[in-house]
Amino acid sequence: MPTDASHRGLARRLARVESRNVTFLERLPPFWTQARGAGVRDAAGNVYLDLTGAFGVAFAGHRHPRVVERVREQSGQLIHGMGDIHPPAVKVEFLEALTSLMPWPDARGILGLSGSDAVEAALKTAHVATGRVGVIAFEGSYHGLTLGALATTHRKHFRRPFSDRLADHVHFVPFPSSRSGAKQALDTVSELLAAASPVPVGAVIVEPIQGRAGVRVPPRGFLKELGERARAGGAILIADEIFTGMGRTGHLLASFGDGAVPDLVCLGKALGGGMPISACLGPATVMDAWPPSTGEAIHTSTFLGHPLSCAGGLGFLAAVEAEDLVQRARRLGGEALDYLVASLDGCDEVVDVRGRGLMLGIELRARAGEPVGAGAAVAERALERGLIVLPAGEAGDVVELTPPATLTREELERGLEILVAVIRSAG
Repeated sequence: MPTDASHRGLARRLARVESRNVTFLERLPPFWTQARGAGVRDAAGNVYLDLTGAFGVAFAGHRHPRVVERVREQSGQLIHGMGDIHPPAVKVEFLEALTSLMPWPDARGILGLSGSDAVEAALKTAHVATGRVGVIAFEGSYHGLTLGALATTHRKHFRRPFSDRLADHVHFVPFPSSRSGAKQALDTVSELLAAASPVPVGAVIVEPIQGRAGVRVPPRGFLKELGERARAGGAILIADEIFTGMGRTGHLLASFGDGAVPDLVCLGKALGGGMPISACLGPATVMDAWPPSTGEAIHTSTFLGHPLSCAGGLGFLAAVEAEDLVQRARRLGGEALDYLVASLDGCDEVVDVRGRGLMLGIELRARAGEPVGAGAAVAERALERGLIVLPAGEAGDVVELTPPATLTREELERGLEILVAVIRSAG
């Protein structure tokens, strides 16, 4: 763990100016100063291999040249526009490029800056499209922390302080990990959709793979049938692909890997190549439920279609296509999963190894009485060896891997070797 005086000094400075709720400083974190590809450098000059992609954002790698070039060019022309009044031309270019990748020939979008923004837009869209305010979400879900998104986020840690402010028309259904569990979940969804009271359901929101809950992967076919059940019940299926979308799982959208076509898709994280941008996308049949603007939009924001973020997004989309990052994620992810399964076979600390593409999770055996979850403990020890991974799951017992698709095979092998050694030494 970082011990350099520069980190201690930065931690003291940050503690004086940032809400204590935000950054955990009891264990001194590294303060990043540079990143490129899968490599990160901190304020003390330490170098790390990043197998998190910085929360999955750096799917195309940190500081990808195509992203940097587009942002640099745009910064010399227009940094800020008036998104819904005098739109930046680059917003048009980005939306054209993005909607052309979606499964609907007449796709429309609402841009935002964060994943929560995209979820809020999707929930509002479902409301205006169906006239119903009820929502079905899943246990373990994480959809963001703004109030509308938080109401569909399941974890008590985030909900409890604000429970009296949250909408009470969200139903949580168990997220399945088996075919029998999938049938039970689907039957419960159908029952909730059929109930006309107290609040009819107009939206079903789901992560194709639950990331923050510990890379929880539903059985094949679940998403496809979930969409069919939702539509049969008069509701809209919202696929929260903020973590899984844009190639992470070996498909442009994880939904595609399950044969599903959602009614709305939420994108974020990787979408801007490191710049903050998100999107709620859907076909005109759904999106045109919004009324036309009369000169005062009813869902907008000051930085909507921000020129630098749109430029970064265009650079990212160009990188994904030019370097075939979707297929690369599928290939490297398959190799990584095979290696982890084989290397951790027989390890008493390991409960399960799972994932799709470059979204992998290693579930570890919980240890009663330990101050942190088993995954969090592994992440701390890995950091000491120059490897960045993150814990996931409600108890922090899963090690989550979401590395850049641009990392070399040698970098991936080195990182996995370190991780396996750390996990095995825990026993």
